[in-house]
Amino acid sequence: MRRRTRLAGAIAGLAVAALALTGCNSGSPGDPSDGAGDASDAPLWEVASDVQLEGSPTFDAMTKRGKVVIGVKNDQPGLGYEDAASGERSGFDIDIARWIAASLGFDEDQIEYQTIPSANREQAIVNGDIDYYVGTYSITDKRKEQIDFAGPYLITGQGLLVAADNEDINGPDDLAGKIVCSVTGSTPLQRIRDEYNPGDTVEYDTYSQCVDQLVQGSVDAITTDEAILAGYVAQQPDELKIAGEPFSEERYGVGIAKGDSELQAHINELFTDGGDVWQALFDEHLAPAGIKGEQPAVD
Repeated sequence: MRRRTRLAGAIAGLAVAALALTGCNSGSPGDPSDGAGDASDAPLWEVASDVQLEGSPTFDAMTKRGKVVIGVKNDQPGLGYEDAASGERSGFDIDIARWIAASLGFDEDQIEYQTIPSANREQAIVNGDIDYYVGTYSITDKRKEQIDFAGPYLITGQGLLVAADNEDINGPDDLAGKIVCSVTGSTPLQRIRDEYNPGDTVEYDTYSQCVDQLVQGSVDAITTDEAILAGYVAQQPDELKIAGEPFSEERYGVGIAKGDSELQAHINELFTDGGDVWQALFDEHLAPAGIKGEQPAVD
């Protein structure tokens, strides 16, 4: 197997561009903002050229169709979010997805995003409906029976979101008799059911539906990864808060087709060599919500 990429400045120029940044631009990291000419507006990456991933059926499919199809979330502020009015997508996961696409030779206008609920992620990859998935996708042994992962690119922990005036819930041991909401097919939902003792659980396709139920008082808490919950707190700080400390470790990976070791190696190399880019994206999207962390080593 042979893997070759001429990055046309995408790696050689990364350190220079990223070190010039005091923080990530508010626009797409692949494009300079209005202040062209200012070193702080330098793009974090460039689109690679002459990319070859011999032995990668996923890359062959991308190349044949002339675009990359990426599975994402659309209701997670700071991670994977789609503005209902403009259709613009933003967040840490979205920019990770863009960065990967650029490293494979695909420009922004060659990216197609597909919003896929948690319960349908593995099947979408297995079916070839998407080329890869970036969306708070925890690496688990059960999922690795069907697909492979690149990464991890972020480590977080499971937490609880409650109403800002709730004083009864300070951790998972306080869930007896309480109604807990999460999304269908999520690792956090299964953990709450298996390891703790909630009064009841309800599930929806999206976390935003759970947030609506929490604000209305129909559920007592939402459980998922703290990185996701912090985005909702940032949106509604007077209504919501995180209760207690994280009580698990969730390792987010990029979901890819099982056996595509060439694509897996390519993405892992990108993460390993691109620490400055990773940090700039983290500082823009997650640090303002109070999330702390550092780039993890890939598996």
